[in-house]
Amino acid sequence: MLATLAFWAFSGVAILSALMVVIARNPVRSVLFLILAFISAAGLFVLLGAEFLAMLLIVVYVGAVAVLFLFVVMMLDVDFAELKQGFLSYLPLGGLIAIVLAIELAMIGMSWQASPQAEALRAAAMPEGMTNIEALGTVIYDQYIYFFQAAGLVLLVAMIGAIVLTLRHKEGVKRQSVTAQVGRDRKTAIEMLDIKPGQGIGE
Repeated sequence: MLATLAFWAFSGVAILSALMVVIARNPVRSVLFLILAFISAAGLFVLLGAEFLAMLLIVVYVGAVAVLFLFVVMMLDVDFAELKQGFLSYLPLGGLIAIVLAIELAMIGMSWQASPQAEALRAAAMPEGMTNIEALGTVIYDQYIYFFQAAGLVLLVAMIGAIVLTLRHKEGVKRQSVTAQVGRDRKTAIEMLDIKPGQGIGE
C-alpha cells in the first residue's frame, strides 16, 4: 500500500514538474522544476530497486547538469521577453504537431501487446549473492568495457570540440600569458620614473 502511494506521489510530481518546465515563463523556475522532476524520477528508480540509477540521477543530472543550466541562465543577461515575441504566431503549428504526436502515442498504446517471453525475462534476475550495483558493474566493465570506453572517448572529443569552437580571442580583452609571466625579468617588470614635485604621472 505504501509503495503504491509513493509511486503515485512521485509520478504525479514528476509529470506536473515536467509540465511546469515548459509552461513556466521564468527560466530559473523552469530549471528548478527540472530538478524537481529529476528527484521524482530518482524516487521512482528507488521503488523499482534500482538505487544505483537513482543516486546516479541525483549526482550527475541534479548535481551537475541541472545546476550548470541554472548558473548559465542566471549569469547570461538574456532578454527573455524579446525572445518570446511572436510566440502566438507559432501556436497553430505547434498545436497541430502536438495533436499528431498524441494520436501516434494513442495508436501505439492501443496496439501494444505484451510479449509471451516478458514474464520469463523479468524472472531472470541477478545472480544470487550479488547486489544491483555489483551486477551493473560486472555488465559494464566486463561484457561491454570496450563500448563503455568508446563512449567515454566520444564524449571527450565532443568536449574538446565544444571548447575549440567556442574559444574566441577578442581584441581589447586582456588574457593571461603564462609564458610572458614566467619569462619576465627586472627590466620588463619594473619601470623607473623620475617624478618632479607637484607633478603627476602622465600617459
